[in-house]
Amino acid sequence: MGNITLNVSGMSCGHCVNAVEGNIGKLAGVYEVKVHLETGKVDVAFDSEKVTLEKIKNTIDDQGYDVE
Repeated sequence: MGNITLNVSGMSCGHCVNAVEGNIGKLAGVYEVKVHLETGKVDVAFDSEKVTLEKIKNTIDDQGYDVE
């Protein structure tokens, strides 16, 4: 299992939190997602054999947010 903290810009409200947590949480292999709105960080706990970091980043990007 892997844990990563991503820097995500463009998140500013509760809808942003729900969009990111909801869509990342739906990915097979993701165990936990926590958005820290005030710092622009997203913590993700995932199984790297089931989902790639690239897939997680692309899913955030698809929601309209920039992943650094």
